[in-house]
Amino acid sequence: MHRPTLVRSSRRLGVLTAAAFAVAVATAGPAAAHAEVEAEGARALDQNVELTFSAESESASAGITKLEVILPEGLVPADITYKEGPDGWKFAPTDRGFTVSGAKLAVGEDVEYAVTVRQLPDAKSLVFKTLQSYSDGKVDRWIELEEESGGDGHGHGHPAPRLDLKAAAPGAEVVSPTPSEEPTTASPTPEPSAESSAPSAEAAADSTDDDGGSLAVPLGIGAVVLLVLGGGAWWLQSRRGGTA
Repeated sequence: MHRPTLVRSSRRLGVLTAAAFAVAVATAGPAAAHAEVEAEGARALDQNVELTFSAESESASAGITKLEVILPEGLVPADITYKEGPDGWKFAPTDRGFTVSGAKLAVGEDVEYAVTVRQLPDAKSLVFKTLQSYSDGKVDRWIELEEESGGDGHGHGHPAPRLDLKAAAPGAEVVSPTPSEEPTTASPTPEPSAESSAPSAEAAADSTDDDGGSLAVPLGIGAVVLLVLGGGAWWLQSRRGGTA
């Protein structure tokens, strides 16, 4: 083969290689982005399980500001306790799950945070649909189920984070939905106190006073009558004596 032919072939090969590399780079970015949930060795009905969530940034111009998680069946917001996450970010329960949010992260920075679940449901897998918000208002919706996420074999689409569970440990049971209070035993009816019995004593005293008053009146009248009669008899006797 002549030298000019070799040069032209090398140039063509170089152009084709560069083009192939550019295509690979262009398609690799979106395909690599994903949201996940992990809990090593998690079993159904396990208690106080730490779940670690991660979400990769898909924006080249804005930072992530919030992640909203929709809880699967068998879990309620009261079952979730926030453990750790980006500096300054806060956890808040919602009517369907929870949010973790705060000041926007640097452009291209991914998010990772952890929560504790009081008890995992008795299930084979759990799907945590997630909405990922950016500072420019864009929202990545990691909500697709496995059969809806594209199925092209290259990771395209926005599959929801999924946690596969092992079978429950022998003897594992479902705990009560909410912490129950210790049962209380009804105490016996207390004895009447001095204060509660005071009105009765006062009433009895009033009754006694009333009886004493009612007896004193006729006795007084009787004494007056006796005095009058006695005085009248003395006066008559004195007068008779004087006349004699």
